[in-house]
Amino acid sequence: MYSSYIVNCVFNAILCYTAIMFNSVSIHAIRRTSSLPKPLKALLLSLAVSDLCVGLIVQPLYVAVLVMLLQQNTENNPIYRTTSLVYHITINLFAYASFFSVTALTADRFLAVHLHLRYQEFVTLRRVVGAVISIWVCTVFFSLMVGFRLIPRNVAFYASCASIEIACFIIMAVLYYKIYSAVRRHANDIQALQIQQAAQNDQNGEIRARVRKSAVATFYVYLFFFVCYLPNTLIYLAVIINSGPSTVILGLSTYAVTLVLLNSSLNPLIYCWKMKHIRHAILDTLRIMLPSSN
Repeated sequence: MYSSYIVNCVFNAILCYTAIMFNSVSIHAIRRTSSLPKPLKALLLSLAVSDLCVGLIVQPLYVAVLVMLLQQNTENNPIYRTTSLVYHITINLFAYASFFSVTALTADRFLAVHLHLRYQEFVTLRRVVGAVISIWVCTVFFSLMVGFRLIPRNVAFYASCASIEIACFIIMAVLYYKIYSAVRRHANDIQALQIQQAAQNDQNGEIRARVRKSAVATFYVYLFFFVCYLPNTLIYLAVIINSGPSTVILGLSTYAVTLVLLNSSLNPLIYCWKMKHIRHAILDTLRIMLPSSN
């Protein structure tokens, strides 16, 4: 346990900085990118704000809790109890806000692909803002209930959390598969319309390359999110099977939490850097922040 605490302290001290820097720049870039649809911008801002709060609040508290756990008789220390309480409230709040924002973004991209021209009619800013507010209200309520032990952390609690996370994983996997299928079908339709063109082979090769690129991009979005959150879900399942947390499970859970927090540093790279207009806004922002010596 001692070595686990040391390793996770170091990693989170570094990730704290990257989460703050990446998400601060991303928020500024998203706000100034006028070409983004307003519903998508609202979802991206919700995700970036939750990830920024992870770096500003959750990770420093996590490092403080781990440092206190390295000392003896920590459980009797009122400072530790207060810090631990605030940490558990904030990690549930911002980690789950980020989790459900990613899920909402997946649903938004699915609707954008399948509704086409009806997307703007169905996915309005008012509805998206309502969904974002609902996500934050529910996570605030849940985190306070868990933090103040109004919801006991028993096997039923871990089973509920694992079920919700697994359900979201499956939903996102299905939606990304449908996105890939729709993009591939659309490319095939374009290919059929271009049969009579002289440069058919070159254009078909370009279409296939574009389809592969889109498929890989959407796959990596889901893959990084899955890799970061799955270990924490497996910890929940291990607690259920073991009828409670053991020493080994507690040791592994420190790494699982670090992976969850790592996702807050990766999200700006995955979601924002892959979007051309936001990427240009980020580069412009970095040029202003880091002017050349000339």
